[in-house]
Amino acid sequence: MEGDTLKQLGEVLLEEGLVTEAQLLAALDESMASGGSLGRTLVELGVLTENQLVRALAAQVGMQFVDLDEHPVDKNAVVLVPGALCRRYTVLPIAVENGALVLATADPGNVMAVDDVRTVSGRHVIPVIASYDNLTRAIDRFVRADDEMEGLSSAFVEQTAEPEVDLSNLGDSIDDDAPIVRYVNLLVTQAITDRSSDIHIEPTEHDLRVRYRIDGVLHEVQRSPKNIQSGVISRVKIMSDIDIAERRKPQDGRMSVTHNGRKIDLRVATLPTVWGEKIVMRILDNSTASLDLRDLSFLDHNLEMYRESYTKPYGMLLVTGPTGSGKSTTLYATLNAVSKPEINVITVEDPVEYRLPGINQVQVNPKAGLTFAGALRSILRSDPDVVLLGEIRDHETAQIAIEAALTGHLVLSTLHTNDAPSAVTRLTEMGIEPFLVGSALDCVVAQRLARKLCEKCKEPYVPTEAELVAARFPWVPGEEIPELWRPGGCVACSKTGYRGRIALHEVMRVTEDIERHAVAHSSAADIAATAQKQGMVTLRDDGWHKVALGRTSIEEVLRVVA
Repeated sequence: MEGDTLKQLGEVLLEEGLVTEAQLLAALDESMASGGSLGRTLVELGVLTENQLVRALAAQVGMQFVDLDEHPVDKNAVVLVPGALCRRYTVLPIAVENGALVLATADPGNVMAVDDVRTVSGRHVIPVIASYDNLTRAIDRFVRADDEMEGLSSAFVEQTAEPEVDLSNLGDSIDDDAPIVRYVNLLVTQAITDRSSDIHIEPTEHDLRVRYRIDGVLHEVQRSPKNIQSGVISRVKIMSDIDIAERRKPQDGRMSVTHNGRKIDLRVATLPTVWGEKIVMRILDNSTASLDLRDLSFLDHNLEMYRESYTKPYGMLLVTGPTGSGKSTTLYATLNAVSKPEINVITVEDPVEYRLPGINQVQVNPKAGLTFAGALRSILRSDPDVVLLGEIRDHETAQIAIEAALTGHLVLSTLHTNDAPSAVTRLTEMGIEPFLVGSALDCVVAQRLARKLCEKCKEPYVPTEAELVAARFPWVPGEEIPELWRPGGCVACSKTGYRGRIALHEVMRVTEDIERHAVAHSSAADIAATAQKQGMVTLRDDGWHKVALGRTSIEEVLRVVA
């Protein structure tokens, strides 16, 4: 029987033109030697993709195959089956045809799954086959926790005898199955599934609003009754080890959750507002800390300029930009590039967001008297080669960092300025002697994050002359108008046309001419003009390069760059 099955699969693969006879024979020998299946061996050898294998297996058993990245999914069909059931069996209702429910499954032999779906939906079920990875992605997109959260908040309100119930005295004794616990867990789980960077829990006058920041843009996902406000805030505080009795001042904490077998850390901040405490949870993806600089979308010219600076044994490198512009990610990627067993790397951060192996990380603790300046002064006595300073906030920190850069250390840090040339004037405004700024500072990188066009649905188009002129796109009237790209909208990007983010950079090397500008107290505009003559690409021009490459859109560059 097994030989017949292998023969059938081989015949299907050959008929579909997915493999050659030589590839099939080689994979057959490999699978027999290893004891694995023929199909899995073909995937491992790179002969077939997962989708191609599942398509062939579907043809072998006479069932329909669907690619859920492309196939339309009827949301009215999805709601006919509870989300918990879909996740338990890894199935997804995708359509209703002539009263029957079309059910995508990775395991058509699971009779129990089909029977349970038939029972809860009250409909005849037609199973179709999809690959497991394809199916889990679709479940994450379409089976959302919003409705369940709404039901849990209603259940909690029904249990609440008085409005504004205070859960602060319950501590860790709250039952794991309690509605408020499940509500907060779903809130965090859905945010991670949606690729959010931040969760905002915001009390308003009449309700509790929840928003997720996805690809840099906030989206409202939930409004819950005001009654659950105290319960939700207390629960998050308990999970984050924050004082639940203190409501009058801001507090910080940290929590860890496990999502799909992966540990995710969240940084939690509370802020008293007129309607109650607002909570913001920053989702920290540890994979960010292991990025390579080539993953950060530097143009070749900019990356080469930056590499010339961070490969030097001493000097100061600054990454500038507003909050949430990816400065820390760039610094961590730079650390990964310079960190070696033979050098001593020490960081001072507030807070330490990502734990890095092989690097000494110091957490600032102002209550204990450990400030940026105090920590930096101490670690310079610990024989460091490379120092990463989370942020330069004041004169004392800036002064010690400058002196460290002048005495043989490579210093990496961040500064809040709008562009690279402004970093020079900002340091002098902090009270640093201009000649020291020019001598110590080696390179400044200004950065912004723009949303990246979805590769599945982006559309080519030819803009009008008026659009190019209005955007100040680098195009000369009379020349041929370039073909650009714009967002489309598909299920993979939740109809936004964008998926993920891309960094825009402005890299300024501090040359002798710019040193002279610093000593002469020149304006940021004068420094910028000189830097551009010497090869600096501005943030906006870097954005236009990435628009021309089809990575982002004109509208998105204009949204993030002045």
